[in-house]
Amino acid sequence: MNIVLAGPYPTSTLEDFQSLLPQHRVTSVLTQEEYDAMTDAECIIVRILKTPEAVIEHNPNLKSVIRWGTGYDSVDIEAAGKRGVMVANTPGVNAYAVAELTLGLMILLSRKILGYCHNVQSGNWDRGIYGNASFSLNYKTVGIIGGGNIGRRVAALTQAFGVRVQYYDPLRLPGEVEQQHHMTFVPLDQLLSTSDLISLHVPLLDSTRHMIGAEQLAAMKPSAYLLNTARGGLIDDAALLESLQKGHLAGVGLDCVEDENSAVTAQLLQCPNVIITPHIGGTTADLADAMIPFIAEKVTSLAKTGTMHDVVNTQWLPRS
Repeated sequence: MNIVLAGPYPTSTLEDFQSLLPQHRVTSVLTQEEYDAMTDAECIIVRILKTPEAVIEHNPNLKSVIRWGTGYDSVDIEAAGKRGVMVANTPGVNAYAVAELTLGLMILLSRKILGYCHNVQSGNWDRGIYGNASFSLNYKTVGIIGGGNIGRRVAALTQAFGVRVQYYDPLRLPGEVEQQHHMTFVPLDQLLSTSDLISLHVPLLDSTRHMIGAEQLAAMKPSAYLLNTARGGLIDDAALLESLQKGHLAGVGLDCVEDENSAVTAQLLQCPNVIITPHIGGTTADLADAMIPFIAEKVTSLAKTGTMHDVVNTQWLPRS
């Protein structure tokens, strides 16, 4: 098969795929323009570039699109399915990295670390300036929205710091899984009103877009922290800004926003109790060590059997 590695990747990623898939031709395109123009792909591996219907149409021999990561909202999965193209993701492979960032943001916010750091850089060594606003995670209640791989990782990491974990998911976990991970299921409204820290770990779908809006924000404790290391669009950023301007919420950690270039985002960046990072949760230099073999196994399965695990658009694929 002609496999195209689309977008920028860690150093040696292309060579590593070529080594693991010697029976296939593995090439790369770096930019969205190159990606949009290619016409000979049979299998695409894509991380940050967009895969609209046009890309699928321009590659008549395309069999599959494999996402380097869990989310697949950047791929037109319906258009792909209707053309017989399977779209698969890689659930759980980067869960540890996203969970680590989530925990890091919790600590940065609750301990006011960036504020202290900026003060010291300017010569202010007053250790008590945030004394009444700095809190540990111990004995706090963490509310996790989404009980998947990342949500369960966050539960385990935060419990090591002495927190109590409750969670909500439209598809409740089996009882034995809840017990294994010490996660208590509660309705969403209860989670919002009783959690000290709330962390989002769900995909961006029509049903989850703006799942945290003005009503949900108002239901949270004024002292609560809100974190989103999943997808921009889960939170209504305009409503979030308004809530912060009213003094509601102790802090917010965002690894993604609705629109990086919007006036709302510009104002969020000026809020002293908001930390925004450029969607780095699932990106670490060592992630490729786990991701490349995982994806290579999918390609091998596709070549041998015509199918692979973790296909996310089965509802649109032709019935066999």
